[in-house]
Amino acid sequence: MSISPRTSPEWPVTEPAEARMLCGDDVRLDVDLRGGGLRRLVVGGWHVLDGYPSGTIPHGRRGHLLLPWPNRLRDGRWEWDGEQHQLEISSPERPVAIHGLVSWQPWTILERTEGVLSVGTVVEPRPGYPFRLVAALDYALSADRLDVTLRVGNAGHSPAPFGAGMHPYLSVGATEDGGLAEAELTLPARTLMVVGEDGLPTGETRDFDGAVGRIGERRFDDPLTDLVRDDDGWAHVELRGSAGALRLSVDRNWPWLQAYSGDTLPAGERRRSLAVEPMTCPPNALADKVDLVVLEPGRQWQGSWSLAWTPAG
Repeated sequence: MSISPRTSPEWPVTEPAEARMLCGDDVRLDVDLRGGGLRRLVVGGWHVLDGYPSGTIPHGRRGHLLLPWPNRLRDGRWEWDGEQHQLEISSPERPVAIHGLVSWQPWTILERTEGVLSVGTVVEPRPGYPFRLVAALDYALSADRLDVTLRVGNAGHSPAPFGAGMHPYLSVGATEDGGLAEAELTLPARTLMVVGEDGLPTGETRDFDGAVGRIGERRFDDPLTDLVRDDDGWAHVELRGSAGALRLSVDRNWPWLQAYSGDTLPAGERRRSLAVEPMTCPPNALADKVDLVVLEPGRQWQGSWSLAWTPAG
């Protein structure tokens, strides 16, 4: 007996997958379902987030969720419960494991109602990270703000350590390289973790004055902590430019911020926006055990942050 081949075999969908949220005619958010992060946020004609074209690989992990660790891990090596783990490194020239495991994997829509979108994925065990996590991102969009909640659960059978971060690039009107110089910045931090050229901790910390003012030629690629918080426990970053003012706020479950001025990005994308990264832990946290979240099986963690905008008058 012979079996005839199918004349029209099925293939996976190859078009870029994303979900769009609208608020009125002026506010539009695009969530990339490859990674679950923020691809674009536009208010009127203002690109509030310095995003990237659909289906492309963004430089600098624009808008991405960073899980189960943010930032860099030295040599990709860490130890947990007496067992050594080795993650893939960027290159022999850059021997670090960077920004987690979920940037390129598919996410699915969990819930979609007016003004609210939830997307989720599963972090399966693999060499270098033998833990099983489930993750969800909840987005709520209104006329003047975006609220984001990250939820992480332990879907495995042993305690799971992790760190998380998100990577929005805030844009206040600059469109050319170096335009960030004209923006004014306030960061709610009192302590800076000193890192080397490799972005890894040197063991030194310094006092930090968050009243930056005009950015000018100042460079940022700094982990910051000891955040100044209001009575409700929220800390607030203020960035102002020709397009308007942005306020990024983080709750107590984000004790760290990373500020990055884009100096190492490719030409055409350099120093035109400021990445402000809410983080649960600093660089190299899996190895150094600093501010790691450890979830027992079946337990959950969540942290929220928001971005509010006021267009220039």
